[in-house]
Amino acid sequence: MKIISRRTFVSHSSAAVAATMSPHFLSGYSPLRKDIRMENRIHPAEGLERENITITDIKVTPLSYQHDGEYLWRCAGLYVWKSDAALVEVFTNQGIVGIAEGSPYRGPDKLKTYTDKYITPLLKGANVFDVDFLTNNQGHNRLAEGAWAGVNNALWDIIGKAKGKPVYQLLATSVDPSDQVKIYASGGVSHAWYDKGEEELIEEALRYKEAGYDTFKFRNGTSWKYSGLTMDKYIPILKKLRQAVGDDFKLVIEKFPWSFETIINELCPVLEELKFYWYEEPIPTNDPASLEKHVAINEAMPSVMVSGGESWWNRYQVQPYVAAKAMNIIQTDANLSGISEGWQIGQMIHEHGQLYCPHNWVGGLTTIANIHLVAGLPCGHMCELNQTFNPLKWEIFKDPYPIVDGMLTIPDKPGFGVELIDDIAKKFPWVPGNYYKRNPKFKGLDLPIWWS
Repeated sequence: MKIISRRTFVSHSSAAVAATMSPHFLSGYSPLRKDIRMENRIHPAEGLERENITITDIKVTPLSYQHDGEYLWRCAGLYVWKSDAALVEVFTNQGIVGIAEGSPYRGPDKLKTYTDKYITPLLKGANVFDVDFLTNNQGHNRLAEGAWAGVNNALWDIIGKAKGKPVYQLLATSVDPSDQVKIYASGGVSHAWYDKGEEELIEEALRYKEAGYDTFKFRNGTSWKYSGLTMDKYIPILKKLRQAVGDDFKLVIEKFPWSFETIINELCPVLEELKFYWYEEPIPTNDPASLEKHVAINEAMPSVMVSGGESWWNRYQVQPYVAAKAMNIIQTDANLSGISEGWQIGQMIHEHGQLYCPHNWVGGLTTIANIHLVAGLPCGHMCELNQTFNPLKWEIFKDPYPIVDGMLTIPDKPGFGVELIDDIAKKFPWVPGNYYKRNPKFKGLDLPIWWS
């Protein structure tokens, strides 16, 4: 076990603080390699020829898919019974309409109220080519983050349509960005430890491998406390999973509230032995010692990467973690950061030699923005794709993005390259209320709903 010393931690932290104070960082500029174009670009829309395209209206439409069965997915103490989306449409004086969404986990109805009250009156008449200054990183609370991000993403769809190019090509600093994005299968939210959970987890992994994916991320199943699962019982399951999928299949494990000592002493050696691909956000980032603990965990696993940042929305949150090499993969999501700030985050990640692989757990309106960020950033690695049943993922588009053997091809069409189906609000009417409820197995038991 390799624990970071206090001296090493202080030197990492000092370097991180010094970098945040540099003029280049404060201006948003990141020094890039000499073999790419527009190395002096300070923001992603810089250099685009302005056109007379102004905002006339912004509309947010809450959408839902309500599941007829027992649940859509279940994890810890949660039973998820519906999925939501927050469709954002930005209308312009030239008739071009941009589509996107902000995080539906902020509440689509709440996003609509916030946008109607604050954003639409402020932005009417503004030129869309001012996107990086109008809507970039305006969030000052959880609701604002999602609302502003959705509008920012939709403005980029308009700009792409106006320029006749896919968004990722406008974002790219490389000369010839690829239209191919590797997708990893994100699931592991159905296996119940009280009902053949081990078998179901392994069967799910093999199903994705058969479908052509080479990477599978899974969560930690239903309540450990209720099922009597312990780390001593869990580690043999991980070993059986590795044996079942083979050495070449990438395995990713997501966060769970084990103690730091348990992670370092028991889990990290096993993940290293089994050659896991990455370990996602092992420590909550609101832990006062989060940075130091992430560094220690990363150093304890020389070949296993550490990831995190799905709840962050700006470069200033990311910077200390990449500077200290506390995380190798940053997972900020365009439905909180917006594309403009996502681009800035990406330049910083690339400067520090790390990878971008966004959190992308909800539907297609989030996926289209995240995919273009991955393809347009020099550090773009892979994109998550939720494998639970959710028609709001692809059935909202007339021609969804094609995925073959775990590779997604971005259409050679302007903007995000997709059109919405007709009467989308009628097909997926908004259903008020939280998307989750308590697992009925735990009725009457004093168990936490999120992690137990």
